[in-house]
Amino acid sequence: MKMEELAKGDGYKIPAAHLPFMRLGLEKLDDFHDEVADLEATLGDVVKLGGQDAEKKAAKLIKQLRAFEPSITMIGQIKSGKTSLVNAMVGRPDLLPADVNPWTSVVTSLHLNAPLPEDAPTATFQFFSQGEWDHLVENGGRIGELSERAGADDELEKVRQQIAEMREKTKQRLGRKFELLLGQKHNYAELTDELVQRYVCMGDDFEDMEEDDQQGRFADITKSADLYLEAKTIPMPLCLRDTPGVNDTFMMREQITINALRDSRICVVVLSAHQALSSMDMGLIRLISNVKAREVVIFVNRIDELANPADQVPEIRDSILQTLADNNGPENPQVIFGSAYWANMALAEDLEDIVADSAEAMFNWAEASLSAETSGMDTKELVWHLSGVPELYKALSERISEGPGAEILAASRKRALNLVGGVRASNAIVSMRLDGDTVEVMSSSALAKHLDKLEADNLKFLNDRLDVVFQQFGSRVDQSHKRFLDRALESLLQHLETNGEDEIWQYSPDGLRMLLRTSYQVMRRNVSSTCQQVYAAAATELAETYRSAFGVDVENFTITPPAAPEIPAPVSLGQTIALDLQTSWWKGWWKRRKGYRAFASGFYDLIEAETAPIVDELKVRQSDDIRAKAERELREFLSEQRAILSDIGNKSEIAVDDLEDIFGITAQQEREELFDYIFEELSDNTPADAEGTA
Repeated sequence: MKMEELAKGDGYKIPAAHLPFMRLGLEKLDDFHDEVADLEATLGDVVKLGGQDAEKKAAKLIKQLRAFEPSITMIGQIKSGKTSLVNAMVGRPDLLPADVNPWTSVVTSLHLNAPLPEDAPTATFQFFSQGEWDHLVENGGRIGELSERAGADDELEKVRQQIAEMREKTKQRLGRKFELLLGQKHNYAELTDELVQRYVCMGDDFEDMEEDDQQGRFADITKSADLYLEAKTIPMPLCLRDTPGVNDTFMMREQITINALRDSRICVVVLSAHQALSSMDMGLIRLISNVKAREVVIFVNRIDELANPADQVPEIRDSILQTLADNNGPENPQVIFGSAYWANMALAEDLEDIVADSAEAMFNWAEASLSAETSGMDTKELVWHLSGVPELYKALSERISEGPGAEILAASRKRALNLVGGVRASNAIVSMRLDGDTVEVMSSSALAKHLDKLEADNLKFLNDRLDVVFQQFGSRVDQSHKRFLDRALESLLQHLETNGEDEIWQYSPDGLRMLLRTSYQVMRRNVSSTCQQVYAAAATELAETYRSAFGVDVENFTITPPAAPEIPAPVSLGQTIALDLQTSWWKGWWKRRKGYRAFASGFYDLIEAETAPIVDELKVRQSDDIRAKAERELREFLSEQRAILSDIGNKSEIAVDDLEDIFGITAQQEREELFDYIFEELSDNTPADAEGTA
């Protein structure tokens, strides 16, 4: 790992005049931030009751709450203005280069307000590994694999020539460093716009530049960039993930975008108003069809380039919704219209620099879209409002606060309830001993042995149940895959019998995607149900352990099981496969076959090879990830309970003379009143399933 030591931090400051209007649309995130603050205050009360042991656990919980960083993946075509929109959203018009070279495949994650250790880098750039680079160069990436399987020699040769040209230019620019850089990571302590452009933007004129100043010199081999910025206008940590456009020659960007979508619950599809959901956007539709409709927002950019946005926007909206309906896209997604150009002009020093045609479009759009609520806005605030960024932030804020935000709060309250229960049980032990009562407790060794068995039994219970779920899922997937191949083959044979070999046959693979998606949804429900049952059973056993180990029956005492982990969307189903591409290579494949048998066997082998990786992704990698999440949630829950039980055991062994110093609040009645207040506060804000009834 390389560390280039520069001055620490991101020196950029958003002009103070911009701050008020940049907060428009973020009200829901403000409310979420207030809820987090309230929960932190409640945990502070727990510390007063529980002393140092409770303080450590509460501090850990608070740290996790503050580190919560929901991520939003921005996807779209090249030249949709996606990067300009991201720049405007963070108030830095020149941060990410908007005119990247078509080769550039960098996923850039902007981590806003992320809490960082003092010595952590503020910019990290990861290069492709040798294996990833070899796959692109030697095989031509996904399109090369597909062309080779299809026997499309002309297409394959064209791909190889383009890759060879890129490789040669990259080697000339980086020289002997090229091979050494692959798989490496560059870290920087200071983030600057010039630094970003060295890794993300592609420059052309290198001859007259000093080596250290070459703009874009690492762009060809940079896979991802993580940039850490302060964003005063946003009240919490947030990650905006800017992805490369999905329409590239080698489908490399498509795979990168799919990987980025896996890491986000919310995605923004950025379209250009001029070609909103044209035929080139079918890849986007396939990707977002596998994400929950509520978690997709469509932002139609560049309305500043429309001649008459007031009349054209409704037509474009209707066209988008119809196209999505016709192609099994998300139902009724929120569609927002705006202009990243206007947003960046609002952030500029002088609005007079706006292009004349864009100004005309703005006035036209203002007449149609402004309302009474905007009457008190000044000029820049109006331009910001018309840009659509506040409406976009409002949509994102709602989805964060109602989705992952609500989930993290509910999970934290459940853990806080368990901490309160443990502190209350501990308090009961202390009170009994102070009153002179004899307290018989399970020995520490016996307790540890009991908890070891409890953990082993419940992990086995979980995995045994998940084995059944994933076995059923695998069988459904295999059956769906085979049924699709059989139906497609039958359709091909019927076509040949009816039309002969001169008319090229077409067949959509969307049926396979729908079958696999349905199987995945069934699996998702079964996994959630299994986790809820296993977690609830573990919580019941733990509650009984408190009673059997310490003999204390505390009022309102319960152990709240954690929620089932969120199951990620099956975004790999959106991957392009051979039947999606009715291009020259498919025609070449068709013309090279003679006789029905050659068509049948060749087609079956081609589509089976194309779809097998998607099937394996669902059955193996994604299932393994889900199992790991389910196990991790259970292990963390049991680990927390083990720590609380150990603390109680320790307090049963402390000398009576030292017991009065354990708690900051020593009055028994006051402690009991606080317990009741905290329990009520946490229970009122925790969903019904938190009590383990699901």
